[in-house]
Amino acid sequence: GDARVRGQTGVVSERRGSYPFIDFRLLNNTTLSGEIGTKKKVKRLLSFQRYFHASRLLRGIVPQASLYLLDEDYLGQARHMLSKVGMWDFDIFLFDRLTNGNSLVTLLCHLFNVHGLIHHFQLDMVTLHRFLVMVQEDYHSQNPYHNAVHAADVTQAMHCYLREPKLASFLTPSDIMLGLLAAAAHDVDHPGVNQPFLIKTKHHLASLYQNVSVLENHHWRSTVGMLRESRLLAHLPKEVTQDIEQQLGSLILATDINRQNEFLIRLKSHLDNQDLRLEDAQDRHFMLQIALKCADICNPCRLWDLSKQWSERVCEEFYRQGDLEQKFELEISPLCNQQKDTIPSIQIGFMTYIVEPLFERWAQFTGDTPLSENMLNHLRRNKAKWRSLLHKQHSSSRSNDHSGQVTGSQEQTLNEEETP
Repeated sequence: GDARVRGQTGVVSERRGSYPFIDFRLLNNTTLSGEIGTKKKVKRLLSFQRYFHASRLLRGIVPQASLYLLDEDYLGQARHMLSKVGMWDFDIFLFDRLTNGNSLVTLLCHLFNVHGLIHHFQLDMVTLHRFLVMVQEDYHSQNPYHNAVHAADVTQAMHCYLREPKLASFLTPSDIMLGLLAAAAHDVDHPGVNQPFLIKTKHHLASLYQNVSVLENHHWRSTVGMLRESRLLAHLPKEVTQDIEQQLGSLILATDINRQNEFLIRLKSHLDNQDLRLEDAQDRHFMLQIALKCADICNPCRLWDLSKQWSERVCEEFYRQGDLEQKFELEISPLCNQQKDTIPSIQIGFMTYIVEPLFERWAQFTGDTPLSENMLNHLRRNKAKWRSLLHKQHSSSRSNDHSGQVTGSQEQTLNEEETP
C-alpha cells in the first residue's frame, strides 16, 4: 500500500498496506478511490461549516439568516446532550446521529472548552478543529467497531474518569489534554483486523514494529503525524511538544490487551502497598494509563441497550476477519469463527477474564464512588443477561438436534433482546 509522510522526518502515517493476496478494501464495499477522495473533501467542508454554525449557536449568537434550518432541531438536541456529557448513561450512538456523524469532533471541541484547555494552551480553534477532523476521518467508518464512534465513546468515558475526585484534584491541564487526545486517537486508522492477522499475513506494519504492539504503535505514530501536520501545538516550546508526543505514545501503547496482566499486577501492587503518590507526575501518568484502559473496554459496564450494541459490533468485526481468513485459506483466529464463537460466549469470557479484574481494581482506587459502583452493577447485570442468552442458545441447540429444526418459539428466544 501507499504511505505518506506527515510533518517532520521520521513520522510516517503507514496507510493500508496489504498482504500480497489481500487488499483491506475487501473488508469494505467502497467505490473508486477518486470518488472516496471527493466525498472526504465534501464531508470535511460540510463538517467545518456545521461546526461554525453550531459554535455560534453554542455562544448564543443567532445568525441573521440561517442556512441550516433543517438542522436546528438536531443541533438543539445535540447541545442538550452535551450539557449531560459527564453522565454515564450518555448515548453516543444517538449523539453521533444528532451531529451527522461528527460525534468525535463535536465532543472534543466541547470538552477542550469545558476543561479550559483552549485558553490554557492558547490553542487556535480553527487549527484544533482541523486536527480533530483529520483524526475523525482517519478512522474507518466501515469498521463495525473500531471506528470514530468508538473513539468518541472512549473519550466520553475518559472525561467521566478524569472527574473522579481521587484523580481530579491532582490533574494538571497537560494531564487532561493528554488523556482526552489519547482517548480520541487511540485506535486511529484501525484496519478492522487484529495483530495476529497482520503478523501471519506479513503485513508491512508488523515488520515495521517487529510484531510488538503493532496496531498501537501505528495509532500513536499516525496521531503524532497529524499533530505535526496540523501544527496544533507548533506555538509551544519544542521540548513541550516532544514530551506530549512521548506521553501520548505511552498512553496509547497501554491499550495493548497483551499487556493487561503487566498493568494489573502493577496496579494491585500500588493499591496493596498504598504507595500511589498522585502529586508525582509518574504516578499520575500511570493512573491515566489505567483510566484509558478502562475507557477502552468499558462497553460491558454501560447500560444493557448500549452494551449489547457494542458487543454485536465487535463480534461482527471478529467474524469479518474470520470470513477473510477462511476465504484466503488461513487458520481462523480465536473468537473469529461465527459457527463456533457465539456473541454470548465471547462476551462472558471477555467480562470474566479482562473487564472484571480491571474494573474491580479501578473501584478500589476510586474508593467505590457512585460511578464505579454503577459500572460494576451494570457489568454484573449484563453478564447475567449474556449467561441467560447462552443458556437459551444451548437449550435451543439441543432441542434442534433432537427435532432437526428450530421451532418458531425457539427462534424468537434466540432473537430476544431483553432477558429477565
